Amino acid sequence: MDHASTTPMADEVVEAMHTCFTQTYGNASSLHSIGREAKTVLEESRARVAELIGAEVDEVYFTSGGTESDNMAVKGVAMRNRDRGRHIITTAIEHPAILEPCRYLESRGFEVTCLPVTREGIVRIEDLESAIRKDTILISMMHANNEIGTIQPVAEAGKIARDRDIPFHTDAVQTVGKIPADVNDLNVDLLSISSHKLYGPKGVGAIYIRKSTEIEPITQGGGHEQGLRSGTENVPGIVGLAKAAELAQAEMPKEMVRLTAMRDRLAKTVLEEVEDAWINGHPMKRLPNNLNLGFLHVEGEALMLHLDARGIAASTGSACSSRKTMASHVLTAIGLKPEEAHGSLRITLGRDNTTEDTERAAEVIRESAEKLRAISPFRR
Repeated sequence: MDHASTTPMADEVVEAMHTCFTQTYGNASSLHSIGREAKTVLEESRARVAELIGAEVDEVYFTSGGTESDNMAVKGVAMRNRDRGRHIITTAIEHPAILEPCRYLESRGFEVTCLPVTREGIVRIEDLESAIRKDTILISMMHANNEIGTIQPVAEAGKIARDRDIPFHTDAVQTVGKIPADVNDLNVDLLSISSHKLYGPKGVGAIYIRKSTEIEPITQGGGHEQGLRSGTENVPGIVGLAKAAELAQAEMPKEMVRLTAMRDRLAKTVLEEVEDAWINGHPMKRLPNNLNLGFLHVEGEALMLHLDARGIAASTGSACSSRKTMASHVLTAIGLKPEEAHGSLRITLGRDNTTEDTERAAEVIRESAEKLRAISPFRR
């Protein structure tokens, strides 16, 4: 129940990659027949990923994952447009793959505005409009938050950016394959994808870059991926991403309904059976599979370990920051006190989870919360 951290590769993905490893293993830049076969497979995969997000084929570039895609978007657009201005707008709840490149750019003379969010984790459009300046050269707003699952008003924000001729990027790592993420409906110029979040392999991802968007490469080399991302393409990984995209497109409608029902049932049971518990993030405008719960006088990491001992994998936040002792920047951004933020538990459901799984999880959460509260020095 930690699918926001990573997902198991689908059997169909493993099979497709195995064929690529053993048969179409060539370098896609080679001119001989083995290389041409790899190039054909590469371009077929590009078309499948493009179809999932409603993009044109030559607007999709393959990367090593979501972090590289985010860095390409933030640094690439900033460096390309630095003569026009040096102001960037993002949000307080972005993934570190956005916030850290922004901090890097600040050290190079750029100025970054981080928009606040509501208690439910949503960016106010009026705050975005107020933050835009004449020298704003990039806006980056995640499609949905990885910790609390709140879905942002990206389409509305994208229209505002387009009306002002400002490149607009969204980190869609948590949404592509889970909910519709059409680049035209969302009004985005750049969009980041990670394969291992949608039942594909780790170490591969993609970035959508609208044709009219100017971007500077952040790596130099042999000029692969239309000159924007040098380095020999990971063809087996890309084939795995493409197969995962194909499966996601076919299964998304029914999975959204199924996961939402399980998520809501789990939330209802926990909130009814565990006192002083609440939902972090928006109760409805959230990813179908994401449930972030808060518990008073319960340490989230201890609760997670109790669940782990009972065979249930969950998280206290994002996998990238789960080993940090500081309170989640996302949870403090929505107004939680540090002690409240430390009492969080993130459950993210997936393809193989069942109603029986959620019923058992609710039972173990209740039992574990009671045990932890019984020994808590703060509970009287």
